[in-house]
Amino acid sequence: MSLHTSSDIPLLISSENLSSERRITPSWTISQLKTKLEPITGIPPSNQKLSLRLPGAQEISIAAPDEDVTPLIGFPLAPYAELHIDDTRPPGARLNLTDASGVEKYVMPEDEYAKKTDSVLAWKKSQQLGRFNPNAPSLEQAKIAAGQAEVASRHIAPGKRCRVGGEDSRRGTVQYVGEVPEIPGGLGAWVGVQLDEPVGKNDGSVGGRRYWGAEGGPKYGVFVRPERVEVGDWPVLDDLEDMEEF
Repeated sequence: MSLHTSSDIPLLISSENLSSERRITPSWTISQLKTKLEPITGIPPSNQKLSLRLPGAQEISIAAPDEDVTPLIGFPLAPYAELHIDDTRPPGARLNLTDASGVEKYVMPEDEYAKKTDSVLAWKKSQQLGRFNPNAPSLEQAKIAAGQAEVASRHIAPGKRCRVGGEDSRRGTVQYVGEVPEIPGGLGAWVGVQLDEPVGKNDGSVGGRRYWGAEGGPKYGVFVRPERVEVGDWPVLDDLEDMEEF
């Protein structure tokens, strides 16, 4: 391991994938410097193009015909100047140190993580936060309560006129409010609407269970979450209302 002296100069080393501070010994040759930069930058010495960047001055090339014997002391090294390294290899031959997509990532098994005592999970357990709070409602209960609150705040009830999804053309009448177990993952309140036009998804039945209407009828029905229903004075649209006389 080389020892640095009091005459070492701190420089800011930069490359396409690197930016860090390093102390440089002016007595090193250019070749020695390049050799020491290889494990830092990943660029082979023969493919390194060095340049010194000083504030308010033109970029200076760190190069010489015989770099094995040319010391750095011959260049105007200044504390915290930038030493930039360009990679002269073709782009396809360079190391991509910023792309981690091809790096195999370690994923700790859930049972092993659950046993750790210094994890976020362990802290939540000790503090009884979130799902570890015995007094907190379950996620299912919270979802049901949120749906019921949405229904109440929007004054949704069977028989009321409404429109769906903010679309003025999707008007109809509320036929059903409540849970629909036949919808996979559909815990909580649903609103069944019979649209004025047959542009729905069903005939008032879901999964073999009928909520309104007659079997085999046109698809006027749709089931949506309460937040998509707007109750109000939404009369049936008259397609002929805006037609000019002729």
